[in-house]
Amino acid sequence: MSEPVLIYAHGFNSSPQSWKARQLEAWMDAQGLSEQIRVPALSHWPQEAVDQLQAEIDRAAGPVTLIGSSLGGYYSTWLVEQNPGVRAVLINPAVYPYRLLESWLGENTNLYTAEHYELTEEHLRQLKALDCPTLQDPSQYLLLVQTADETLDYREAVDRFAGSVQFVQPGGSHGFEQFEALMPAVKAFAEGRIELPDPIPLPVASL
Repeated sequence: MSEPVLIYAHGFNSSPQSWKARQLEAWMDAQGLSEQIRVPALSHWPQEAVDQLQAEIDRAAGPVTLIGSSLGGYYSTWLVEQNPGVRAVLINPAVYPYRLLESWLGENTNLYTAEHYELTEEHLRQLKALDCPTLQDPSQYLLLVQTADETLDYREAVDRFAGSVQFVQPGGSHGFEQFEALMPAVKAFAEGRIELPDPIPLPVASL
């Protein structure tokens, strides 16, 4: 059987240089598995971003697990629903990004690439088109959330993925503190197993 392929989908105004993406790549490399992870740089346009991720799925040589952080979790959900057999690990995922990003309309700058662009109503329309209010098979998802997420209400994700395996950790932050402790669980899920540690409470990250 082909080895699983992990595709990391970063969040809004992020990039492959984000902390979690680099951590996961380094960990996979240390396991001798660098050929099994992809971290594409996603467009700020939602439809283009999911097209990029779909292209990664299409070229994968083995079963795919998406690792979606924040807005990347929203994209990953849509892609799982469109691609039978694809799974997703969702890290503090956005559930209603078209609501959240209304306050970001206008000029924006990517925190990692310094790209300047305008967030428009068309961005929000494209996001709404990707909404998945119901899930065909909740077992295809592993939800990882921390309750002190300062950007998103973690309860929205807990409700949306009520039928999925969930790791709900008290404290933490939107960036997901101590993500390295969950990397073995991410790999296990990609291989068809559930091997989660206990959700030990964390301090609330300072802003």
